[in-house]
Amino acid sequence: MCHPQLRTLVFAAWLLGYVSFLLSVRRMWSGKYVRSPVVRSLLSNMVGETEAVETLEWYRCCPDQLGEVVEPLFIQSHLDSDTKAFLKRSVEKSGWIFTQMYHSLVSSVLSPVVSRTSINGFLGRGSMFVFSADQFQKLLRIAPEWRAERLLDLGAGDGGVTEVMSGHFREIYVTEVSPPMKWHLQRKNYKLLGINEWQNSGFQYDIISCLNLLDRCEDPLLLLQDIRRSLVPHSGRLILAAVLPFQPYVEVGGKWQRPKQHIKVSGKTWEEQVTNLTNEVFVRAGFELVAVTRLPYLCEGDMYNDYYVLDDAVFVLRASESVSEKGTD
Repeated sequence: MCHPQLRTLVFAAWLLGYVSFLLSVRRMWSGKYVRSPVVRSLLSNMVGETEAVETLEWYRCCPDQLGEVVEPLFIQSHLDSDTKAFLKRSVEKSGWIFTQMYHSLVSSVLSPVVSRTSINGFLGRGSMFVFSADQFQKLLRIAPEWRAERLLDLGAGDGGVTEVMSGHFREIYVTEVSPPMKWHLQRKNYKLLGINEWQNSGFQYDIISCLNLLDRCEDPLLLLQDIRRSLVPHSGRLILAAVLPFQPYVEVGGKWQRPKQHIKVSGKTWEEQVTNLTNEVFVRAGFELVAVTRLPYLCEGDMYNDYYVLDDAVFVLRASESVSEKGTD
């Protein structure tokens, strides 16, 4: 008769130990000696002194190292109010100790068999931020009142970035492979298409966004070819974000592995890789550059970090009329 009580006591002791461990790790990671100078500078200047914040490495570029084709098309971006608001929300959420402990426990249990994207979708966490509405408009050189017919957001996640773009379009289409993320997208009334359906929809798109997907798919070259064929001729644009340095991996279950076919990008610096992508990969896929900028790819944090950041290059491309589609090695 005492066995159920014993199991309850063992579970309670384990749970108490787990919570204590997480709290100790939280204190360690949030200590003043562990936070990087960049993060401390950002937080201390969040409300007032923005000039120091805007000099962060997140936006820094040496345009003269981009080459004669890319340099005149580079757009300098800065930390703006929408980005600050996202960071502020992330910092606040990371301080929700009991919520973060629950998320950590669920992630520990599910991560061996479920993808990180699906875990985040199930928990309603891990929202991404690529660009603000103002940055999106500057990249496309459009006015706030500009409207077009169709947007397609490939790999839309929970639709947070889709929402930034959505006000400019009458119809919004999305793709996603994660079931929990699909649920979030359907709740927002976006038109969900299958990953093998959007290319054969019978219509074309004014804008296709492919944000941080090129290094996370099995056949990126085929993806670029399908995008090119799916754009409205002449006026259609592809807005593509890529994390640099370019390191292609795909997530299968809870494991990361190399894709069957991946793009090789040469260059050691951000500028060199942007130039190589523009002059080699995109040209051979039948695209030409319209604009490019450097932006942080931000993700909501957890109990260990207030937020996570990767280094993005965001390109605006159009189908080249003078270069036919070619295969890529």
